Amino acid sequence: MQGMRRLICLLTLVLAACSTAPPAPTPRGEAPAAPMTSIEFGQSDANRMATLGMRDNLASLILLADKLYRRNPAEWRKAQPTREAALAQLKTALDTNMPWPDLQGKRDVAALSLALGPDFKGDRVAAFIAASADMLVTAHGNKTTFYLTDPLDAQYIYNAARNIEIAVWLLASRKNARGLPLLLADEINDQERNLSFEREFGKIIGRLDLLSAVLTEKYRRAVITYVQTLLGGTFLQFLPVR
Repeated sequence: MQGMRRLICLLTLVLAACSTAPPAPTPRGEAPAAPMTSIEFGQSDANRMATLGMRDNLASLILLADKLYRRNPAEWRKAQPTREAALAQLKTALDTNMPWPDLQGKRDVAALSLALGPDFKGDRVAAFIAASADMLVTAHGNKTTFYLTDPLDAQYIYNAARNIEIAVWLLASRKNARGLPLLLADEINDQERNLSFEREFGKIIGRLDLLSAVLTEKYRRAVITYVQTLLGGTFLQFLPVR
C-alpha cells in the first residue's frame, strides 16, 4: 500500500510538471477534483466517468427532492415529522438501493409509472425520486461504481435519459384526482420565474447523454483502431532500401 501511495504521488508530480498552460482564473471557485485512489487503477476512463456521473446524478435527485419537499410540504408530512427526516430516509434508500415501501415492490420504469399515477396516495416526492434513482441504477447494470469488468450498454443509458425527459413532462402536465398538478415544481408568472427544477433535471439528462455518446464512441474507435492496425500491418510497413 505504501508503494502504491508513492506511485500515485509520483504520477501527480509528473503530470503537474508536464502542464505548461498558465493557471485559469478562479473568481467563482475551483473546478472540483476528487483525490486519486487505488481503485481507479481498475477503471477505464469510461468506468470513471460513469462512476462520477452516477454519483452526481444521485446527488441531483436528492437536491430535487429537497426542492420538491419545500414546494410540496404535504408530501413529507405523510410519513415523517420533519422535512429533514424525510430527506434522510430517502437518502439512505438511494445510498443502499433499497426498494421504496410506497412503490409496492415495483422497480425501474414500473415504479416510475406508479409514482406518477394520478391516484397515488403515498409520499409522491419520495416515490418519484426513489423510482427515478432505481431506473438510473438499472440502466447502468444495477451498479453505481464501475470497473474494467463491468459492461455498460450505451443504449440503456440513452433510454434512461429519455425516461427522465418523459417523467419531467408528466410531472408538469398531469393532474391528480382533484385536478391539481401532481407536484409543484417550475413556475413562471408575473411575480416569479423559477426554473431550478428544469435546470437540475437537465444536468441529469446531459450527463446520461454524454456517457452514452462516450460509450458509443469507445466501441466505434475500437473497431477503427483494429482496422487501422490491419491496414498498417499490410500497407504501412517500411520497405528495404538496400
